[in-house]
Amino acid sequence: MSIQDRVVIITGATGGLAQVAASEFAHRGARLVLVGRGKEKLADLAATLDLMQDRVLTHAARLTEPEAASAVAEAAMRRFGRIDVLLHLVGGWIGGKSIGELDPREIETMLQQHLWTSVHLARAVVPHMRRGGWGRIIAVSSPTAANPGAERAPYAIGKAAQEALMLTLAQELKGSGVTANLVLVRNIDLAGERKTNPNAENASWTTPVEITATLLHLCSDDAERINGARIPLYGG
Repeated sequence: MSIQDRVVIITGATGGLAQVAASEFAHRGARLVLVGRGKEKLADLAATLDLMQDRVLTHAARLTEPEAASAVAEAAMRRFGRIDVLLHLVGGWIGGKSIGELDPREIETMLQQHLWTSVHLARAVVPHMRRGGWGRIIAVSSPTAANPGAERAPYAIGKAAQEALMLTLAQELKGSGVTANLVLVRNIDLAGERKTNPNAENASWTTPVEITATLLHLCSDDAERINGARIPLYGG
């Protein structure tokens, strides 16, 4: 299940999940392209990974802009000459209001955050993966996309749109050696509360380590037949 020397783009890289994923992928020999909004935070993260400079690249970008996603891919190609994996881990949640109360701009924000960043990145990296004959594209989503609850419309709409994109992409990539999959989590248990303070609310939460284990498997050669999957990590 080696990812030695694979070039892995991680978006939302300074978030809690992405930091754990970056550390584990680095430990297993991947070369990393860390993407986020803040240059200083990215530099701090790169420093904690203790990688040689030729094995890590940081890139500050606002991925809601198509040119920014293209720039990420171009920077990765200049440094490493290939792109093997995209872990799209950009987060963001808006909710708490009924449809009658919400500001339509909140829906647009979630579409920008989840759908349009995914569109821009897919358009930027897929051609390189196709030429290489191998690739993995993975986004983290939520059961809310398919089963939205009350007062969660902006987030549910954004995630549902992202899932539709990823599942369509998976169909278009069949037979190319490139796959597109979704990992579904209800809440990311950054503090390990499911074990330290177990209760009915956090029983379905998932730790970054557990999520990263699934990401690693999906990025392996053993997972070449997994394409267009929505993998639930909240069953417990």
